[in-house]
Parts: sequence; structure tokens; C-alpha cells
Amino acid sequence: MCGIVGVLGNHEAAPILVEALKRLEYRGYDSAGIATLNGGHLDRRRAVGKLVNLSDLLVHDPLTGKSGIGHTRWATHGAPTVDNAHPHRAGPVAVVHNGIIENFREIRAELAEKDIRFTTETDTETVALLVQCLMEQGLSPREAALETIKRLTGAYALCFLFEGEEDLLIAARQGSPLAIGHGENEMFVGSDAIALAPMTNRITYLEEGDFAVITRSSLEILDRENRPANREIRTVSIKNTQVDKGGHQHFMAKEIAEQPKVIGEAILHYLSDDGKSVVLPGKGVDFTQIDRLSLVACGTAFYACLTAKYWFEQIAGLPCDVDIASEFRYREPPIPARTAALFVSQSGETADTLAALRFCEGKASSILSVVNVPESSIARESDLALPILAGTEIGVASTKAFTCQLTVLYMLALKAAHDRGAIGDDQLTDHLSALRALPSAFNTALEGSQAMAAAAQKLAEARDILFLGRGLMFPLALEGALKLKEISYIHAEAYASGELKHGPIALIDKHVPVVVMAPRDALFDKTTSNMQEVIARSGRVLLITDPPGATEAADDAWITLTLPQVEPNLTPILYALPAQLLAYHTAVAKGTDVDQPRNLAKSVTVE
Repeated sequence: MCGIVGVLGNHEAAPILVEALKRLEYRGYDSAGIATLNGGHLDRRRAVGKLVNLSDLLVHDPLTGKSGIGHTRWATHGAPTVDNAHPHRAGPVAVVHNGIIENFREIRAELAEKDIRFTTETDTETVALLVQCLMEQGLSPREAALETIKRLTGAYALCFLFEGEEDLLIAARQGSPLAIGHGENEMFVGSDAIALAPMTNRITYLEEGDFAVITRSSLEILDRENRPANREIRTVSIKNTQVDKGGHQHFMAKEIAEQPKVIGEAILHYLSDDGKSVVLPGKGVDFTQIDRLSLVACGTAFYACLTAKYWFEQIAGLPCDVDIASEFRYREPPIPARTAALFVSQSGETADTLAALRFCEGKASSILSVVNVPESSIARESDLALPILAGTEIGVASTKAFTCQLTVLYMLALKAAHDRGAIGDDQLTDHLSALRALPSAFNTALEGSQAMAAAAQKLAEARDILFLGRGLMFPLALEGALKLKEISYIHAEAYASGELKHGPIALIDKHVPVVVMAPRDALFDKTTSNMQEVIARSGRVLLITDPPGATEAADDAWITLTLPQVEPNLTPILYALPAQLLAYHTAVAKGTDVDQPRNLAKSVTVE
């Protein structure tokens, strides 16, 4: 969500801060600002809207100095206004914050009793004012920041800059990610390694409860017990921090086009040298010791889990529960012995998913994760972390991360099936052979992008759209509806096709397009029966199917989009592509912000 950067450099900080913030735009934001020190004097600039507004402000009213902090804000407490934008300042201290201070009202009330005035609606201003209050009582910047951190409850990543302290940044992390970058007599702070990539590839990730005192030549970290902590310096691959559009109009278009490549890389990563088995990293997992699997995620990753449930249960015979992470721990589910918990998150920092993982610690027999960031909190706190190898995904609406999640989950389900004796060697080899052909099918499907763009021109005229699917296509219908409303702002809902007569059919008329996802599989006839019910009520059906399905049903559809025929278990992965392209081209037709849709954040690091 919010993005944080900090610089103790040898060059002017303002351009470095703005460039780093540009690399954090993908997280989602509605205002931005920076603060610097020049000759010990603290000053700041803030602007609402896109970073270009801040850049324009800095042209007319520049900031100088080689030490600074910056922030992109996704509004929680208080509207997106200049006053509410970060950095927040109180006397000698400026602070940037990602997260939510849950006890800010209590602290605010205490400060108000001391006649301390507030000028914003934010929880973050309370942090700055408390530090100022403690410094006025004689505490040093370090002591005041540490005492303030002890008072806070909630989720936060914080970075402090102090007037008169040209060689000091203080950072703290609880719940929200924060990284320290090591340069040559320079130090940096960032929400993730992507922000710091132009400056350094040597990164220290703060752990939960860490408090860091940073100078140009040193890094001191205290853990939550105020004990000195040694955190590893990791070298981050430059490949994993590239953020260019590669000649495409939008990051989302680039990331859709990258799917054949990254899916192929994910397959090869987990495939044995002879191509006949699935190989997991480290000690792997023995599915003969697991009686039940609990899958937990949010948003698109939750739909990946819903899809995987079909695979684990139908192919491996392994019972599964699937939960939305934000609900999981609040219902306090019992976790029987021999239950493995599996968490799926693109960023590996999703707050609700991380909280659910921690709920399972000491209860589940093993904790597994499927993530795109191997250094993330979820990965580090898992017994086994499975990288999806999608590369950096900048578009807020997940595309290649989703299909790579599905690919890895499918291979994990095959591993489970083989371990448990549900499939033999020959069957496993056949499944893997079909999977290896999937990138080629993606390339073929991408050749139909223009047909999908033409269909999207017509969808763009609608106010409401329904998606229908059965079996493995039901989670994909959910994903298609989510993608469409995320970036085109058209109201879209998805239903299991069999549920049509239980309410949603009341919405059908000639103004409501219905997207039906129906490969020619064992459920095709039932799905096309539901399609006929829509047509009988003047509904317009956009049918997504394969050549055999098109031969049988295309004459009845308003629009038919035809995909290559693939092995039935692989259809969810392939059918993600038209869901993405329909949403993308509809958003382009409507002129909405494809990569940074309103109100959304890429990495949801608060509950």
C-alpha cells in the first residue's frame, strides 16, 4: 500500500527520492511527498494525486540536501489532501508511515490534554507529535523514537528524519515490510527492494519488531526485546527489480504477454531433469503424512486457492478447506493433526494472510506458502516456501502472478497425488507432458487478442456484466469479474452456473452481457443449458470455449472467443488469459487507469 523511501546519500536527495517513489507507484497511492535536510534545516513538499504533481511542485519550489525521506500515501485515516499527505512533521521531526496505528486515538487524547494541537486527520501525525513531545522532555532523537515505538499498537513501517541530524535515519517495522539498502558510504530505506534497485542491490530486511538506527557508515538493529540483532545482507537479483514497460502501452499488457515465458520457467523450476516428476526445494513435503490441506489467501490469490481445491481433491484425493484470509483467524477454525496450511500471496506481505499464517503456527503440522517474493515475511515464516517465479509484477490487477500461482499449485497437487498413490508414474508423466505444452497454448491464445479487444469494445458500453462457470471454471468466472471491475469500474459479478436460477437470472435482460466460460469438458452440456436460459430471456452471451465447444454452441452466442484445446485440468490456467484481456481492453476503451486503478493497492499491508 503506502510506499516509503529514505536516503542518507552523497548526492542531492530529492531526485533520488522521487525516482524511488516512482518505482513504488505500483503499490497504489493518492498523494505523495518528500522531506529533506539542508544545513540541518528540515523542509518538505507534498502534493495530491500522481507523482508528476509533486515533481512539478519541486521544479517551482525545490528542496536541497543529501538526506531525506519520501512517501506515497494510500489514504486510510483522512481524505487524500495536502494536509494529510506524508511526510508529517512536528517541530524537529518528520515521519513517513505505512500501516495503521490502532491506538492513535488514545495517544491523541493524551497529547490533547497537554494542549498539543493537531492539524491533520491521520493516525500518523500522532506519531510525529509524540516524538516531538518526548524530545521536548529532553530525550534524544533515538530515545524519543524508541519510546514512541513502545507505545504503538497496530501495523507500521516507520522512517524518521530529524532536524539538525544530517547523518541519521531511524526506522522501525511491525507488520508492514521495510528494507535497508547498503551503498558506498550511503544508506537507504525502502518498502521493498524494487524502490532501492537503482541505488543498491545489497539489502537487509527488517524482521518483526525491529528498530534500526541508520547512518551513512553504520546500521544498528534492535529486536523487539531491545537486544542487538544481526540481520543478513542479501544480494538481490537486478532481474527481479526491473520495472520498464518493454514497449507496451501499460505494465498490465506487458505482464499478460510475459505469461508463456514465466509459466514455462515455473514449470521447469519444479520439474525433474528427466521431466517425469515434481521436485520441491529444500526438504520438500511428504503428502503421505498429511490428511487435510487448509488453503488461505486474499483476492486473486484466493481464487487460485479455490481452483487448487478441485485439483487437490479430484486428482490427489486430499480434502481441502479454502478460506479468505481476512475471515480465517476470526472464526478460530480447529486445525486437526496432520493438517498442512498453505498460504498464497504475490507480495508475501499481505497483512491478513500473514496474520492467518501466524495463527496456524504451532497448530498445523506444516506451513507452506506460494509467493512471488522469496525474501518476504510469509516466505521466511513458512516451513516451505514455493516461489512462483513470475518476476516483478507492477500492474495492480494481477495477471502473470495469478497464472504462475495456478501453475505451481497444480504441480504441487500432482506431487500430492503421486505421493498418496492416487496416480502412478505413467499418469504423472502424462500430466506433466500436457503441462509442458501449456506455454505454447498461451502463445496461440495471445494471437486472438484482437478478437478479445473487439469484444471488449462492446462490453465497455455495459453498466453490469455477469460471469458464469461450472467446476474449474467457477473460480475463473470469479477472477474474470474481479479483473473487469478492478480496472474498468464496470459492475461485474460471477456465479456458479448452476446458481443462475437461484436469483441472478432476475438480472438478465438485453442490457446485461453474460460471459460464459465453458471449455468442451464433462460439464459443458450443463453449462450450455444455463446459457440457453440466458438467451431465452434476451440475454447476450459472450462464450469463451475451445474449438469443439465453438462447433456446438457458437451459433447461439452473441460473441464467441475460441481458445486452444488443452487437457481439462489445465483450462483454468489458460482461461485466465481471456479474463485478463477482456478486462484490459475494456478499461482501455473506457479510458481508465489500467495500471493504477482508483482506490486499489498492489500490496495490501494493513487489515
